[in-house]
Amino acid sequence: MVKFSKELEAQLIPEWKDAFVNYWQLKKQVKKIKISRKPKHHVHDGNTTLHDFGRSIFDSIRSFTMSITSHKLHKPEVPQVKSIIKGAVDGEEQEEQEEMYETENELVQLFSEEDEVRLFFEMLDEELRKVNDFYKTKESEFLERGDILNKQLQILLDLKQVLSDRRRKTLGSRSGSGFSSRSHSSSGRNSDFSETPSEYCDSPTGIETISQTEEVIAALEKNGINFVNSASTRAKTKKGGKPKVAMRIDIPATTPTRTIAAVTSMLWEDLVNNPKKDGPREYINKKKIQCAEKMIRSAFVELYRGLGLLRTYSSLNMVAFVKILKKFDKVAKQQASANYLKQVKRSHFISSDKVVRLMDEVESLFTQHFANSDRKKAMKFLRPQQNKESHVVTFFVGLFTGCFVTLFSVYAILAHLSGMFSPRTEADYVETVYPVFSMFALLSLHLFMYGCNLFLWKSTRINYNFIFEFQPKTALKYRDAFLIGTCLMTSVVGALVVHLILLSSGFSPSQVDAIPGILLLVFLALLICPLNIFYRPTRFYFLKVIRNIACSPFYKVLMVDFFMADQLTSQIPLMRHLESSACYFLAGSFKTHGIPTCKSGRMYRELAYVISFAPYYWRAMQCARRWFDESDINHLANLGKYVSAMVAAGARLTYAGQPESQLWLAIVLVTSVIATVYQLYWDFVKDWGFFNLKSKNILLRDELILKNKSIYYASIALNLVLRVAWVETVMHFNVALFESRLLDFFLASLEVIRRGHWNFYRLENEHLNNVGKFRAVKAVPLPFHETDSDG
Repeated sequence: MVKFSKELEAQLIPEWKDAFVNYWQLKKQVKKIKISRKPKHHVHDGNTTLHDFGRSIFDSIRSFTMSITSHKLHKPEVPQVKSIIKGAVDGEEQEEQEEMYETENELVQLFSEEDEVRLFFEMLDEELRKVNDFYKTKESEFLERGDILNKQLQILLDLKQVLSDRRRKTLGSRSGSGFSSRSHSSSGRNSDFSETPSEYCDSPTGIETISQTEEVIAALEKNGINFVNSASTRAKTKKGGKPKVAMRIDIPATTPTRTIAAVTSMLWEDLVNNPKKDGPREYINKKKIQCAEKMIRSAFVELYRGLGLLRTYSSLNMVAFVKILKKFDKVAKQQASANYLKQVKRSHFISSDKVVRLMDEVESLFTQHFANSDRKKAMKFLRPQQNKESHVVTFFVGLFTGCFVTLFSVYAILAHLSGMFSPRTEADYVETVYPVFSMFALLSLHLFMYGCNLFLWKSTRINYNFIFEFQPKTALKYRDAFLIGTCLMTSVVGALVVHLILLSSGFSPSQVDAIPGILLLVFLALLICPLNIFYRPTRFYFLKVIRNIACSPFYKVLMVDFFMADQLTSQIPLMRHLESSACYFLAGSFKTHGIPTCKSGRMYRELAYVISFAPYYWRAMQCARRWFDESDINHLANLGKYVSAMVAAGARLTYAGQPESQLWLAIVLVTSVIATVYQLYWDFVKDWGFFNLKSKNILLRDELILKNKSIYYASIALNLVLRVAWVETVMHFNVALFESRLLDFFLASLEVIRRGHWNFYRLENEHLNNVGKFRAVKAVPLPFHETDSDG
């Protein structure tokens, strides 16, 4: 049977952990009470006697009372709990009430000599007050959010009615009077915005349509939407003139199209909405309404999720109070919990039903307006189900791991026996196999490190799905990451074994050297395969994130975008290998073994600079976009870090082509030292939150998830050592080609390991920031904002 403390820790909302009942501290206090009530030895009249305090320290008092009353038995009263409510009512306005819970004198008198009991109930009162205050705060926040969303939804429906009326009027003016169509009512609209004609007769003057449109405009103005020719100025408009909408819908510039439109709209929006121009202006169009509906739908989903979390918070805290009071009753041998639990049940976080009623209302509205009145479809959005973990995945992880180890051993033995790494054949074989093998090996290593990250984040209750905004149903789990990595490496090593066997069997290199290229094409085809196989949601989401990174700064930067861009800065060797492989196979060099064909070309050398700069450039553009969106100067400082990294990377690349130049050696040392110091500062202070001089944990931060502090200090030292691995580029080791390639691969692997190590602490810091702000629900921007209606 699982202990409740472990069950509570597994079920509580990580971001609200500090707001839950501190069950563990109360449990410790109950243990202290138990210890204080154990039998003790006392010296009395020169003799050592043993008094049993296990039953009650008041037994002697009760015996004395019984001897006085003779026929009455003393029975201690059950403790009561009272609620003192302080508040003030002024006219129709009632100020916020603060509830304080105090234990009545009966309980204190009963245990007047037991300070631990008194302290226990003081702690219990404080925990009850804390839970109530937090619940009230969140409840009012969600209720306010619900009111705003109701208002937004009504505006959306009214705007759709305006568009429908415009469309009907346009059709009516074309076909004249007597045009009939089927009605598309506002209450029955679907989320796909299909506008079906409505059954109505349009008079030649269009009086009915204009009247209906004016009613909609009047309703919108009550919601704070401003129209140029509204009720206050419509009298100034020529008779029969159409009202011109001057409303701004805030659609976030999350895509390049929206970003460019947002910038250009500042130039021509005033002309479009100029009330002095004649003719209607379709500034509120169907596309904007579609975007607005998606935003409102997402906001309803997040609201429902937040309400569900708050309901879970209420039920878990109630169970915690019940459990801890039962423990107290068992230790104190008193029935003190009954009356206390009555007061707990009368507390706001249990007695209030506003959350449940709001959840029902959200379900109803979402089903009606966003799911075509299909409750089953609505629940897929509101209550997404997570896929159950399967042992089949674990089985295949073990299977592919064993296959990889076996095949790699076979490959090493065959390569040694066939003399592939001898000076005679070393150059040709290494240049053919090394880029492809290293590319897949680095990718598999990164997947393995990511799987370790997922496992540690899950073990430490870091809510990575919320931070990255992953869908729980399709999010990659650590077993899945291990499966992809092992499957990848098993396929690659298997292809290398086949390639080596064919070479050893007498096939010419021009016949078999296309195998690594074919393998690369197969994996690229699988990555973009539209069929629902091999983690299609993850593959497509990965491609979407890569697109967002490549198109920086035109896409709005999310956490997952810049996190992935940081991963790319550690995979520059992989991208260089991809360049080499593409050139080798696309240029047909594998047929002639013209290895220098690519590397001696000017375009190849220039492209090496582009590839080395690209990840840092993308990351710098993301910082610029975030600064533009948030106006936070820290993003500009972060941009400077990536610019310094670009300069250092360019200097090292130039020095690699001119190893005898002392000038470039000095430039490499200066730029690399500056970039490394910059990166280390940002790693420790900004990304990890360490080196807080006021922290209770020396050189760390106040909140730590891992209990062993030495792990953090060791991680600081490890990150420092791995950050200076670039020193190898300025040290010329006299080694053969194979050893040189092996050394390069080893250093690239160290950088991937450093990045995986960095990932854990980066997300830990982000999670603790969310916990500090009790941020467990995503804030979704809303499209409609109130404006001062000045006519």
